[in-house]
Amino acid sequence: MLFLLPPSETKATSASGGANESALCLREVSLTFGSLEPAREQATKLLGQSLLDAKTMMAIDRYTGTLYGAIHGRGLKGTPTEHAHLSSEAMQRAKQLVLIQSALFGLISATDLIPNYKLSASPKLKSIWAEPHQQVFRRLSGPIIDMRSKQYVALAPIASEIESYWLEVVLESPDGSRSSMNHFNKKSKGELIHAVLNSKQSPKTIKDLVSVAKKAGFGLEVNERELTLVVSYVPPNAN
Repeated sequence: MLFLLPPSETKATSASGGANESALCLREVSLTFGSLEPAREQATKLLGQSLLDAKTMMAIDRYTGTLYGAIHGRGLKGTPTEHAHLSSEAMQRAKQLVLIQSALFGLISATDLIPNYKLSASPKLKSIWAEPHQQVFRRLSGPIIDMRSKQYVALAPIASEIESYWLEVVLESPDGSRSSMNHFNKKSKGELIHAVLNSKQSPKTIKDLVSVAKKAGFGLEVNERELTLVVSYVPPNAN
């Protein structure tokens, strides 16, 4: 099972209090999915600057914001600091299970070393990324849990013949009514990934993932190729 995430607009630097940057610059590292290198070169031309000499950091540390903060456990009950970080064991599991789709680098592993950059998803990138990603998606093993934003899905749709599941998040009120989540959508997805990375065994099936979600306090409903992560509403003053 693989988890496919979007990047974040906000990114860490060594000066921002996060993980330290690597001593390696981009020209000294190799990104996962080498077949995407020609497309990466095209995307870099749109960026308008070379990043070959820029210092790098693991993608899961480079990307910040709500989703990635929750993946590291920041804001979870019992987490004492805003700089909580995944354990080495959880990071190793992230290397195996978590993929991130970058506007600049395309599909990468969570532990690939990348520089700080500014390039967001836009329609003009679809001609660069759509077809190369299809070839990569077809070579991946196991079901793909697609947690990307719609902007990144548009850049590289997953073909219907590939086993993938779109995940959405809903808030369930005490009366049973449901509504879509906005800001907390990212937080809930991050908390689910955090639970997966810290579970005793990596989930291999959707049934396994439902069990992990339940232990993390979520409901996870399956409807063919769609997953619904159900977050129960807790009133602010509830004990």
